Amino acid sequence: MRRAVCPGSYDPATNGHLDIIERASKLFDEVVVAVMINKNKQGLFTIEERLEMLREVTGDLPNVRVDSWHGLLVDYCREHGIAAIAKGLRSVSDFDYELQMAQMNRELSGVETLLMSNNPVYGFVSSSLVKEIATYGGDVKNLVPGAVFERLTAKLAHRDA
Repeated sequence: MRRAVCPGSYDPATNGHLDIIERASKLFDEVVVAVMINKNKQGLFTIEERLEMLREVTGDLPNVRVDSWHGLLVDYCREHGIAAIAKGLRSVSDFDYELQMAQMNRELSGVETLLMSNNPVYGFVSSSLVKEIATYGGDVKNLVPGAVFERLTAKLAHRDA
């Protein structure tokens, strides 16, 4: 069975993330969307909220499952028998960083990395920008899946109240 992992913080998941997940699901028998936990970062959404949103927006992809992990991604891959990491690239600066990570991951564990160019429609979209724009009342409806938009709007309204 060919298995890959799509790692990220997904705080929140964007249409760019979903595009890469959907495309990876066509290339692999199973794709694990792994929410990577970084205790040093304070996210807008809890890990459980991110997992719930991802399960909802990937629910129509039968070979995709959602999980979380604290630690090195290569350890997750080793523990779960995953031979490939699938990541999206938005820009040249993404490529520079991801190439170094891919080489390090292969050196540490033999895990290969598939770097996929993003759909140009989502080339400028990042979770950080989505949160910033939404915080100041900007319209991000076309940048995130509908279920994420609803939760993001509710979260920000609750936080501002």
